[in-house]
Amino acid sequence: MIKFLDLQALNQQYEAELKEACSRVIDSGWYIMGNELEKFELEFAKYCGTQFCVGVANGLDALVLTLRAWKELGKLKSGDEIIVQANTYIASILAITENDLVPVLVEPDPATFNLDPYVVRAAITLKTKAILPVHLYGQISPMPAIMKIAEEYNLLVLEDSAQSHGAEINGKRAGNWGHAAGFSFYPGKNLGALGDAGAITTNDDELAQTIKALRNYGSHKKYENLYRGVNSRLDEIQAAMLRVKLRHLKVETARRQEISQAYRAGISNPHITLPQVTDELTHVWHVFVVRCEQREALHQYLAAGGIQTLVHYPIPPHKQKAYSDFQSEYLPLTESIHRQVLSIPLDPTMSDEAVKQVIKAINGFNA
Repeated sequence: MIKFLDLQALNQQYEAELKEACSRVIDSGWYIMGNELEKFELEFAKYCGTQFCVGVANGLDALVLTLRAWKELGKLKSGDEIIVQANTYIASILAITENDLVPVLVEPDPATFNLDPYVVRAAITLKTKAILPVHLYGQISPMPAIMKIAEEYNLLVLEDSAQSHGAEINGKRAGNWGHAAGFSFYPGKNLGALGDAGAITTNDDELAQTIKALRNYGSHKKYENLYRGVNSRLDEIQAAMLRVKLRHLKVETARRQEISQAYRAGISNPHITLPQVTDELTHVWHVFVVRCEQREALHQYLAAGGIQTLVHYPIPPHKQKAYSDFQSEYLPLTESIHRQVLSIPLDPTMSDEAVKQVIKAINGFNA
């Protein structure tokens, strides 16, 4: 069996370092909001090129709390519109509606599936107050164009960077383009914890301090509460795990890029549409997503050959029961993407032979 992602093998590479980090936390006697979190926040901010990083419990909370903080600071209010591509994971939409804001779903760029600046501009109304570009699959959105639009219309920009750790344009990394960015460190992410974890990066000191209070019951000082906050703290164990994994992210990313290059060079089946990239060397390949009109047949064919694949994602947010009020949205490109996409194995621990097996199997598929 060629696994889609072998987390056990991935983490076994760093077993000694991870266990040492875990022991360090246990021996410290301090398990929440301590030294490991502080150091990880500094290290990840430096990695992204930002002044601040705020660790939170998960990637969804990273988005939710950023929007909430902007409401507390008077930069957003209930009913404001947030433009986001319709083919994203539902978390991007949940963060908007959780804050009593209105998601404006737009069709993505048909080549990259990321946010299309031309479509963004056409969707702006008097109620538009923010843009939420989702850097899907590991490729950063066209941020120079998006930021130009945001500046022109005085809009906030929140990057959903859950899949784009280290992706960049012109040397500037995801998380350092917008006014803030939300990251997920779910175990399967390029930078994955050993449990749930997330973070916000920003260059806005006031925003960072507001989020720090919100994540900790709305408290900026013990037993004093500025806001009606929540409990969303990145714990010491996960911060320590992430500090280990961050040290190896560059090497893992390089291996992901090697595998993706082999796929793009070797897969030649006319029934398969390969992903399009703007820059091979700045795409971090969280997932390698192909399109096939006979997606289910391809999925079953590969499974029968011992190759595990996943669908990111089978149902678009506007077709979910949770968002039944969006069912009438006319988004044909988004719906076609969700019918056709299939993610094939992309694991930094894959052998060259396994990569060749995947290529051979896909080229042998006859729709």
